[in-house]
Amino acid sequence: MIYTCTLNPSVDYIVEVDHFQIGELNRALSATTFPGGKGINVSRVLRRLGVPNTALGFIGGFTGAFIEHELQRENIQFDFVKVPEDTRINIKLKSGKETEINGKGPTISFDSQKEMLKKIRCLRPDDFLVLAGSIPSSLSVRFYEQIMDVAKKAQVKVIVDTSGPALKRLMNDQPFLMKPNHRELGELFDTVFHSKREAAIYGRRLVEWGVKHVIVSLAGEGAFFFDKETALFAEAPKGAVRNSVGAGDSMVAGFLAAYTSGKSVEESFAYSVASGSATAFSQDLCTKENVERLLGQVKIMRI
Repeated sequence: MIYTCTLNPSVDYIVEVDHFQIGELNRALSATTFPGGKGINVSRVLRRLGVPNTALGFIGGFTGAFIEHELQRENIQFDFVKVPEDTRINIKLKSGKETEINGKGPTISFDSQKEMLKKIRCLRPDDFLVLAGSIPSSLSVRFYEQIMDVAKKAQVKVIVDTSGPALKRLMNDQPFLMKPNHRELGELFDTVFHSKREAAIYGRRLVEWGVKHVIVSLAGEGAFFFDKETALFAEAPKGAVRNSVGAGDSMVAGFLAAYTSGKSVEESFAYSVASGSATAFSQDLCTKENVERLLGQVKIMRI
């Protein structure tokens, strides 16, 4: 079974306004509401690709109830820890440029933290656990490390897709997969990349430090894949980018969907890139039909 863990999920409210003006009455041209958070995005894409999975995380209030309702509607299993305060709302305002306002997450009590760790402790050997997204301000920056310790004892394969200090703390714990983008990878090593070659050098370094598989996404410039035996570069399909949310999460889901079905790492990497591109070219997260339509356009090169 694949599990996703979203410590700080959200309801994403996407509103489009023509010529937004600060301090004036603005009328929305359109508004859409989605269950959000990186792990929940991974769960939604996995389900669209035909892969059963279970979403874990902390949710509460009417916004948490909305997330549960939407996941039920999409036939996604979940096993959330309930908290008293409302799950946050993230506003994405589209008016020429996109502006984001991310809400403050609920307070997570010590008892709720223990309940989450208990759920992780119940996972079985060879299950997959995706740790994705930010850590709520009420949690210790080491909470992901606590989860990782419990998961490793249970022989669970852990996938890490976060950023900042949490990512830096986890890279020495030998996760099954890490998927930083080029900016996040640069932050890990306190540098800024000026070429693909530089990104490749540091991506390989993660493998040298014990990460089993590494995908470094370069947005429209493609992606790298590294493990001990393999170094690959993928040219991304060409298309009009319509959605800046969820492409990286779709890459994680695409890789896992292919890998757990018995595909090689090269085939899984290609499926990962096709999944990320399909989301970038859509208004919402990718569909299986669109992923497989783009798959033939992904060019993989050994480096």
